[in-house]
Amino acid sequence: MYLLLRCFPSSRWTMVGEPVNLNEFQELAREALPKMYYDFYAGGAEDQYTLEENMEAFRRIMIQPRILVDVSRIDLSTNVLGYNISAPILIAPTALHKLAHPEGEVVTARAAAACKTIMALSFTSSCTLEEVASSCNAVRFFQIYVYKRRDLSALLVQRAERNGYKALVLTADSPRVGRKEADIKNKMILPKLKNTERFLSLEASSDNGSNLAAFAKETKDASFCWKDIEWLSTITNMPILIKGLLTREDAIKAVKVGVAGIVVSNHGGRQLDYAPATITVLEEVVQAVGGRIPVFFDGGVRRGTDVFKALALGAQAVLIGRPVIYGLAAKGEYGVRQVIKMLKDELELTMALSGCTSVKAITRRHVRTERERLHSML
Repeated sequence: MYLLLRCFPSSRWTMVGEPVNLNEFQELAREALPKMYYDFYAGGAEDQYTLEENMEAFRRIMIQPRILVDVSRIDLSTNVLGYNISAPILIAPTALHKLAHPEGEVVTARAAAACKTIMALSFTSSCTLEEVASSCNAVRFFQIYVYKRRDLSALLVQRAERNGYKALVLTADSPRVGRKEADIKNKMILPKLKNTERFLSLEASSDNGSNLAAFAKETKDASFCWKDIEWLSTITNMPILIKGLLTREDAIKAVKVGVAGIVVSNHGGRQLDYAPATITVLEEVVQAVGGRIPVFFDGGVRRGTDVFKALALGAQAVLIGRPVIYGLAAKGEYGVRQVIKMLKDELELTMALSGCTSVKAITRRHVRTERERLHSML
């Protein structure tokens, strides 16, 4: 049991007891973290329209259940790039976990392994990719940007492959960093990036008090484009997932250049504000791909019903970012495990109540979008 206490004059609710959903983990993280760090994790670009719309758009999709189905056994397991996982829920690459917990990504990796799922480690991690690799035995992916110094990008890829990472996640929507006004107000300064501290200086100049955008502008290769993916594929045997697509046109290009999969993503609303909510464009990308490569999804997932809706619209699995950070900040490894367990439990219940006994049984006919509802009223 838990209590909600009204705290005046702020009118915020304070939770007492164990959280029962992901939103309550966010409140615990807000209380646990310094404001600068909480804003860094939780904030979005400019007006934060896309950040909020990522979650709101799920509310406009209705589930169409099937009744009188034998749901005495529900199987959540699925396969991602040939690796079996317990549920279609992966951990997205997110930066600087030591701002949330002293042991950082090592704790997150252990939680992912305990939950039998895949963690994608961010290149901007607080722990080295070697430290994370040695922390536990599990399948892991490595997320990368391409730098002006291609030799540094190549070195990171080689280190990841040497340490047993199974795929590369190329984040392609960030030739520059989106304008996050909370970071500017808080004068957020990047701490040392363990994977690159010997090669990249954080002494980037800035006139607004935060060095995030200046560092990215000085180091990331803004000229990197579709033809350069061929270069990336020549320096690794790992499959490449491209993350950050939102359109049919880019999905077709991704298939043509030979990537192993797509992650439909708007960077959690942290890059281009007023980009569409990812759930609203997922089906467009899935249809463009036509089953030739798997499509994954991130952005705004806070409920098992959200996972169900994404799967029904064609995603093979979802990735979660902020909720993992909130669990980590609130309760460490246990918190991350609880976040994943909550989503799995909610997904299992949604499947049972919708008449789906396995992930493959979730089909397009199980959901109805706002556009379909409006069309039916004409």
